[in-house]
Amino acid sequence: MSVTEAGGVPARFGDLWAADRARQNAAFDAFMDETGQPVPWAHEVWGEVVAQLGHADNHNRAVAAQLLCNLAAGDPSERIVDDLPALIEVTRDPRFVTARHCLLSLWRIGLAGPVERAAVVAALEGRYRDCAAEKNATLIRNDIVASLRRLCDATGDAGIESTARRLIDLETDPKYRRKYLGHWKPDRAGAARAAQS
Repeated sequence: MSVTEAGGVPARFGDLWAADRARQNAAFDAFMDETGQPVPWAHEVWGEVVAQLGHADNHNRAVAAQLLCNLAAGDPSERIVDDLPALIEVTRDPRFVTARHCLLSLWRIGLAGPVERAAVVAALEGRYRDCAAEKNATLIRNDIVASLRRLCDATGDAGIESTARRLIDLETDPKYRRKYLGHWKPDRAGAARAAQS
């Protein structure tokens, strides 16, 4: 996938926005694998990916959100801080599956550095607090707590756990509080670390 066209844009990048789902899915899988580490062409495609966050097709929105989170994790220029509000807006997408794809990818932004980590943790905290009246609030909150756990495990930043526990304390339903706390059981930490090695 590293072959690039004129201007440094990877060949087949346009397939990410193809109406043909097979082409789009193949491109998505390939680009998600490639952007698992920093790529030299992030700057060339950044604007196009951000623009796709507002596309009429929810598949494009989901692809763009997940790809942007991957690109941000390998981008030291802190561009994502300005574009984070657009990603948070996707977590309110009318198609809940699109919202979840975005929500479960946001933690990767925190891998870019301390500025990005602080921004995404603050954004997730704000989202946790403002979703209470939404139809899928308990699932959104569960995904946020799970994302914070993944980020904590990946970075070793103990402040993330403090934030997550503070948020969980806001939950008044004991059933959901137990569910959210389940992400912070010690056995989960060992399993998560083992899965990453």
